[in-house]
Amino acid sequence: MKMMTCHSFIYPNHNYYYHHQNFYFVALGRGTSMAAASASPTPVLRSELKPVEPVEQDLQTALNFVSSPRQRELVFVVNPQGANGRTGKDWKKLLPFLRSRLGNDYNICESFTTGPRHAIDITREAIREGAEAVIAVGGDGTIYEVVNGFFCDGKPVASNNKENLKATALGVIPLGTGSDFARTFGWSNDPYAAVERVAKGMRSRVDVGVITGPTGDQNYFINVADIHLSAKAGFYASKYKKFGNLCYVIGALQAFMSHYNQDFRIKVNEGEWEFCPQVTALCVGNAKFFGGGMKITPNADPRSGNLSVVILQHFKWYDFILNLHKIYSGTHLKVKNVSSRSVNSIEVEDISGRGGVYIQSDGEHLGFLPKKICVLPSAIEMIC
Repeated sequence: MKMMTCHSFIYPNHNYYYHHQNFYFVALGRGTSMAAASASPTPVLRSELKPVEPVEQDLQTALNFVSSPRQRELVFVVNPQGANGRTGKDWKKLLPFLRSRLGNDYNICESFTTGPRHAIDITREAIREGAEAVIAVGGDGTIYEVVNGFFCDGKPVASNNKENLKATALGVIPLGTGSDFARTFGWSNDPYAAVERVAKGMRSRVDVGVITGPTGDQNYFINVADIHLSAKAGFYASKYKKFGNLCYVIGALQAFMSHYNQDFRIKVNEGEWEFCPQVTALCVGNAKFFGGGMKITPNADPRSGNLSVVILQHFKWYDFILNLHKIYSGTHLKVKNVSSRSVNSIEVEDISGRGGVYIQSDGEHLGFLPKKICVLPSAIEMIC
């Protein structure tokens, strides 16, 4: 079986016909896997085809062939603008190895994102069409969108093929500014090692966090959600991505310039409201790292069925600087005014009267408090 690469969203306004010998193969939407031919098919636009008498019969033959069982499909969701365009360049370098390693066993489909939330739509379509796996190629922002694509209207997205009993898996190839989620599993930033993980195909169920606002709006995350200073720092850091991981430190320093510790109240596991004074940052981890390698929730485990909450209180700007190395190493839980607990859910409200408390997850700004954060145990199968 030859591999056919599907460029699903690059040319959204064209259907392509692939001509080989006496058959016209049709590629619609994201692309369709065809049987092996003795030579690679050459793409021809519909407008370039000359109508001939047998085309209708040959086309029907091809369509009937398309309805036969397809080769397993991997959909690679690539953010070509990630890391100031480096992701797109690195992907082109990786592609020949990926094809040679995976092409005999899978139909490979590339889908390039064109803007915010595009990866969500790509992922949902791929799952509905029964893809073997959707693989996020980029940084934590791309992973965040792909994870959100596994859900729609508060429910997991399902395959339209009722005979497809195997769930679509999540895969990760780190090629972005931040690859914090991969650090929890001890994965390096080596994309070739990531391709090897995909080739082995080992799967494990992982938890997902869901953030719900007062209007019922929901956002899903697989890494870390954070509130107040760290979220504001992430918001500013997004403006300095050209500096690589240094953008997180710059963002944190800028956030501190306008920062005030604020009084919160929290409700854990649907219990009673608790007063939580002078909060500097509140982080909810499904995994361990954020901010370019800070081990903010060192006790988090995405296969535990729980979320890890770390709260920093009464911090001044110099406390942050003095303890920054401990946050990177994950030893900050022993620092004064730092607390940690394991939860299934947590609600957070600002009661200081100042308002404007930022919240983000996996580097994506999600507005302001109040919010409720819950864990969805074993929500997604992941290639690991």
